[in-house]
Amino acid sequence: MRTVIHCNFDLCTGCAICQMACAQVKTGGTNPRSALLEIKKEGLIYRPEVCAQCQNAFCLQVCSFEAIYRNDENRVLIDAAKCTGCGLCVEACQINMVSLDQRYKKAIKCDLCGGNPACVEFCPTGALEKITLGGNAGA
Repeated sequence: MRTVIHCNFDLCTGCAICQMACAQVKTGGTNPRSALLEIKKEGLIYRPEVCAQCQNAFCLQVCSFEAIYRNDENRVLIDAAKCTGCGLCVEACQINMVSLDQRYKKAIKCDLCGGNPACVEFCPTGALEKITLGGNAGA
C-alpha cells in the first residue's frame, strides 16, 4: 500500500493556495515558486502536478549514495545528509518532480508532509486529494 496525491485537474482553478501551503511548510515562506508541486496552465486548464511516489521510482534506482529510499509507509523520501547533489535523480524523474535546492545543493521532492500533505489540506476546491493505492496499482 502506498499513499499518493491524486490531482483532479478539472477542479483546479489555478489559485496557487496549494503551492503557498507547501512553501509555508517546507520553507517558512509563501512564495509559490518554493513549492514542491507545480500548477501547469494548458490553454484554459490548470493542471496540478506533484510527485507520484512511483512504485518503480527511477529517482531511487539511480541514486548511488542511497540518499533516496522508501520508508515503512512506502513513501519515497530523500535523506539530505546522504545527498551529494549530483542531480542523477533530477534527470531520472520522468515527471520532473525532483529538483535541486539552490541554497543547499541537495535534491528535494514532495514527501507528503509526513503523511498529512498541506497542499491537500488547504486546496479549496478539492483538486488535490490524498489516496491510498494497494498492490501494484499506479505509477
